[in-house]
Amino acid sequence: MTVKTISTPLTKDIVSSLDCGDTVLLSGTVYTARDAAHTRMIESIKQDKPLPFSIENAIIYYVGPTPAKPGQVIGSAGPTTSGRMDIFTPDLISAGLSGMIGKGVRSAEVIDAMCTYGAIYFGALGGAGALLSQCIVSSEVVAYDDLGTEAIRKLEVKNMPLTVIIDSKGNNLYINGRNEYIGAVKEGVQCRRKG
Repeated sequence: MTVKTISTPLTKDIVSSLDCGDTVLLSGTVYTARDAAHTRMIESIKQDKPLPFSIENAIIYYVGPTPAKPGQVIGSAGPTTSGRMDIFTPDLISAGLSGMIGKGVRSAEVIDAMCTYGAIYFGALGGAGALLSQCIVSSEVVAYDDLGTEAIRKLEVKNMPLTVIIDSKGNNLYINGRNEYIGAVKEGVQCRRKG
């Protein structure tokens, strides 16, 4: 298996070079945002106000990290369920967002926006927040401090392990992987019958 090493900004050239199922090690700047922060960002877009960070070629990590213990940059930082952000995501993608990190399925509307504007959805391993936090080398709140754990943070990450779940062509690992598995099981059954 080939591992691709990529860095931010997540340009359209990088996006188009990644395929469903690719394993990547990501380094660079990533912004955190969950439900409440997404609500505020969409309000800003609708009111023609600037967003708290440059969305162009940016990556949003759907995470609400726990407080850092003494000597740590950040607490546990595992992904939250991405589908909760689906209502907001097409507008952010059309505004320039290139990548998202989370867990779980995405809506057809999000996938359509990804294909139209060129964006990618990475999966991070759920339940491995402590491990993922070791890839975060710095963290600072840049907006909505009143939201606590859901404030927008600017993270610097190094070699964060991710999987391309949905690529910019709409190929979906959750669908493709299941189909491959079903095909392999059927093939195995046929081989046993022949034997």
